[in-house]
Amino acid sequence: MKRSGLLICIEGLDKSGKTTQSLLLVDALKSRGFEAVYTTEPSTGEIGRFIQRYVLRRKQRVPASVEALLFAADRIDHVEREIKPMLKDGKIVVSDRYVYSSIAYQGAAGLDIEWIKEINKMALKPDLAIYIDVPIEVIMRRLKGRERTVMEYPDIQMKVRDIYISLVNEGKLTLVDGNRPIKKVSSQIQRIVLERLGIK
Repeated sequence: MKRSGLLICIEGLDKSGKTTQSLLLVDALKSRGFEAVYTTEPSTGEIGRFIQRYVLRRKQRVPASVEALLFAADRIDHVEREIKPMLKDGKIVVSDRYVYSSIAYQGAAGLDIEWIKEINKMALKPDLAIYIDVPIEVIMRRLKGRERTVMEYPDIQMKVRDIYISLVNEGKLTLVDGNRPIKKVSSQIQRIVLERLGIK
């Protein structure tokens, strides 16, 4: 598919600030005259809503292979239904989570990472992927007092972070220190994105 837009994904642990930073990035791009759109995974489509209701909110985690297949199905639906049409229209799509979330979360559950990549082959490769890194102890403080999903526990989050860091080391993700004031994190993300757009 010929693409005229740009696909950016923002990755991170739960409560790392990805949603806040994704929305701030969209606003910043709009203020510069770009057509920028926020989207998220799980998506707002039928499969994404099923995941929210029957996977993330369960007391007991479903098999990791089932999770991976559902997330891959939702991602492909998300790409075909939302992302591709927006890219074709020349928009900058900012996705709050993308394929690297599956690699990190289901990989942390013990699944073969090459298999996860294989079932996600139909998902478009992002033009830019950013990982917001926040220490586990900070994440746990932020999660305190709220109902957790099946993936929001320290042992899981530590394994997930390890995989994210390995993806940074492989050059798949650009690391941003998220353990700073929101404005500083946002400024760095904007600089990275503007450089990718050829704007200094």
